[in-house]
Amino acid sequence: MKKIVIITLIALCLTTVSKAQDYNTGIGLRVGYTNGLTVKHFIGSTSALEGILGTRWGGFEITGLYELSYQAFHTDRLNWYIGFGGHVGFWDGNNTYWGDDNKNYTVIGIDGILGLEYNFREVPINLSIDWKPAMNIVGYTGFWGDGGALSIRYIF
Repeated sequence: MKKIVIITLIALCLTTVSKAQDYNTGIGLRVGYTNGLTVKHFIGSTSALEGILGTRWGGFEITGLYELSYQAFHTDRLNWYIGFGGHVGFWDGNNTYWGDDNKNYTVIGIDGILGLEYNFREVPINLSIDWKPAMNIVGYTGFWGDGGALSIRYIF
């Protein structure tokens, strides 16, 4: 799996140019194992901040990410992005298959993200698909590799 990720990253890096920003801010929904809201705001020509409020395990999680975006495959309005950040989550053990019943979990961890997004020219909509692995370092510790999602945002 590591080899596939590394090869994909190298291939994406070789097919990019520096212009990636087609919008300033996008707000929308994120659907995957964790569902929720996403807000992405560009702070530079290729750098953005993304905030995610997601629900899972009968609780919620707040994630903040710093991302770098680049044009993908020399295609206008198609960008790939990579980033890192952290999260704080509050989970209900009664709603997990792995936790203790009647126990709540507070977790703190680090996140990565790798994704691809397309910004429509005709309508102010952005679609993205990404993989967001996470590692909890406080609380219920461990690696969570199932953070893939599809996001749809209104962009302005």
